[in-house]
Amino acid sequence: MAMKKRLLLTAGIVVLSTAVLGACSTASKDTTKPVTYNYVFASDPNTLDYTVSNDKSTKQITGNVIDGLLENDEYGNLVPSVAEDWTVSKDGMTYTYKIREGVKWYTNEGEEYGEVKAKDFVAGLKHAADMKSQALYLVQDSIKGLDDYVNGKTTDFSTVGIKATDDHTVVYTLNHPESFWNSKTTMGVLAPISEDFLASKGDDFGKATDVTSILYNGAYLLKGLTSKSSIEMTKNKNYWDKENVFIDDIKLSFFDGQDADSLGRGFDEGHYPAAPLFKNSANYERLKEKYKDNVVYSLQRGGSNFMSINIDRVSYSHTSKQTDAEKLSTKKALLNKDFRQALAFAADRKAALAQVFGDELAPRKLRSSFTPPTFVQVGEQTFGQVVKTELDKLDSVWKDVSLEDAQDTLHNVDKAKAKFEAAKKALQADGVQFPIHLDLPVSSTQTSFVKQAQSYKQSIEEALGADNLVIDIQQVSDDELGNMTGLATSNANTDWDINVNNGWSPDYDDPSTYLDTFDPTSGPLLLSSLGVAPGTDNPVIKAVGLDKFKALIDDANSEKTDLQKRYEKYAKAQAWLSDSSLIIPIHSDGAQMILTKKVLGTGAYGWVGDKTSDNSYKYQKLQDKIVTTKEMDEFRKKFADEKAKSNADYQMNLDRHIQD
Repeated sequence: MAMKKRLLLTAGIVVLSTAVLGACSTASKDTTKPVTYNYVFASDPNTLDYTVSNDKSTKQITGNVIDGLLENDEYGNLVPSVAEDWTVSKDGMTYTYKIREGVKWYTNEGEEYGEVKAKDFVAGLKHAADMKSQALYLVQDSIKGLDDYVNGKTTDFSTVGIKATDDHTVVYTLNHPESFWNSKTTMGVLAPISEDFLASKGDDFGKATDVTSILYNGAYLLKGLTSKSSIEMTKNKNYWDKENVFIDDIKLSFFDGQDADSLGRGFDEGHYPAAPLFKNSANYERLKEKYKDNVVYSLQRGGSNFMSINIDRVSYSHTSKQTDAEKLSTKKALLNKDFRQALAFAADRKAALAQVFGDELAPRKLRSSFTPPTFVQVGEQTFGQVVKTELDKLDSVWKDVSLEDAQDTLHNVDKAKAKFEAAKKALQADGVQFPIHLDLPVSSTQTSFVKQAQSYKQSIEEALGADNLVIDIQQVSDDELGNMTGLATSNANTDWDINVNNGWSPDYDDPSTYLDTFDPTSGPLLLSSLGVAPGTDNPVIKAVGLDKFKALIDDANSEKTDLQKRYEKYAKAQAWLSDSSLIIPIHSDGAQMILTKKVLGTGAYGWVGDKTSDNSYKYQKLQDKIVTTKEMDEFRKKFADEKAKSNADYQMNLDRHIQD
């Protein structure tokens, strides 16, 4: 399956990431007073067609007004939504969902249009396929016959593996078992569309500026949408699950990022329920001092940014290298695992991140495993704990390195020196000339990122010695940087040696969403991050052991039914990737410094899906009192344990859904 590339090229202004953890707290005492959520949005939707768009600008609306089959609870477990229950066949190939009776479609004015029926899920998928949805990659190779339909091998949609067997039963037939299939049902591409309404609207369905161009079956109704001005939603009073909707009105005003101070100022003046604190804003120090007992940090999210290694560079349009000998020496060095590990231990990631995010925030964003350590639960252990056990088996150098988030044990100058000396000995025997020169690209327009690159240069050269290794910073335009890194179309574009401008976010709840991206036959990150075109017989693949990695992920992916065994096998693959140091994890998204009046523990949690971002309002509660630093710190530990237990219990009970 083609996977979507999730690029994290620059930081820029982040509107708000307030995915805080859960805690016991009290809401506003006046429970009869309507609750209004006032905040900002940063981009207009290009469409309201939730089955076609995969953009955040659309999801910030449709994730609140459209319900699919399942949704996430506060611990990230999948729970019933429009589907009140589900079963899966023993072979894992057939998923059957029982549609909840009494779920209705409404106009934006709250007028009942009709019942949500099983056939609406069929209509939704057909529409997504016909319109070449941005999210088709999620399901195109999963659902039987869908790829043939999309590619025009058949025009008969009835051959596709989705059937409404009656008004309240929809059945999906897959090409192969997918233990993570249910997480895909939280995406818009599998959401329902009223067949009759779609026919009546034709090409105007989902028109971006027209709030009447879609129907609504979710927690909110879209009342108003004015480009670069406002978005207004109100509680659907007839919603099937209205007792779990605690915010009555959503009012968002357009924010172009020019006045970052306005967010903190808006919170300070009582207009916003939450706001980020930006290091470079004019009111940062004042607000940090005023609210010193209330500064909290939002949860780290699924996006993983990393330093990547170009193991097959062929283009040198942006380089400080003077000779072919220097080019060859660099290539040989980067193919040496000890050399790459030396870079991993030498780079002071925290100091570099501080140039962009500030001293307080930088350590909170650190990530030391490409796959987040708590992404899935493996029995009573987190994924990261299992990976750590496997990693320790590969090399004793990892013994005191923590893979947990927000830890800085990867930075170790002594280890860097030891690994470099081992590499240097082998490389000198192979005719390599020192110092090695590494080109590091950076946007010339992003001052903080230039400083970040300079920080990496300083820490690496100080650790390893400038007579051994020199980092040559190559300042380029934003367009050049994108085309050289995340948007590269061939290895002729990957004009760099090391790169800190790429990242990846998950598409579904399975470690494969991260690790299969480096599959040497089809991995979407292989070119942009390693400089290697996938599906080729490039000798560097075997030179760095990616063929061994391929065997590990293939073995993991062959385990279709036993989740614990599957995750254990993927943990071995992650351990191999960590040990290889082909990519060096740096930081996650999320983890912002914020002030908030959101009741901790309210709101859906999850790594993927349309209803788990900060822009999803179902389950959220607001309170009059500002959350304290102490409250957050005390509960953060408690929540991790509760989540692990809840996820483990959830997995243990999945067997009840298997059909006899």
